[in-house]
Amino acid sequence: MKKIPNPIDCHVGGKVRMRRVMLGMSQEKLGEALGLTFQQVQKYEKGTNRIGASRLQQISRILDVPPAFFFEGAPAFEGMPRADTTPAQEEGSPSYVTEFLSTPEGLNLNLAFRRIKDPKIRKRIVELVMTLAGDDEQTAGGSAGS
Repeated sequence: MKKIPNPIDCHVGGKVRMRRVMLGMSQEKLGEALGLTFQQVQKYEKGTNRIGASRLQQISRILDVPPAFFFEGAPAFEGMPRADTTPAQEEGSPSYVTEFLSTPEGLNLNLAFRRIKDPKIRKRIVELVMTLAGDDEQTAGGSAGS
């Protein structure tokens, strides 16, 4: 039977991947900086292998973020409320945003979108994507008619 990765290990690994890609760094380059193979970095990013505290500290220095960055939006331990959020905050900042930005498509879409400076074009792109998704109503920034 195959072992299922811990959700927190998957989350931390996804954040490592997201930050690495944001910096334009390859798995091989991160692996070199850590003294590891790119396959080991791959296992960390998938959550297959757990990242130890000292290794996480090393990764945080290389990727230029505090260690806490990797735990932002992490799933709560079963049966325990998250100490850093209130129920209203949990509803207002869903973890699906972090999950989406951890995917190659989400990250590439976000990076490309940020390079578009004209707010009218940005608004039109959002409208286009919502239309393609089949959403009749736009919730994040008004309706298509505004």
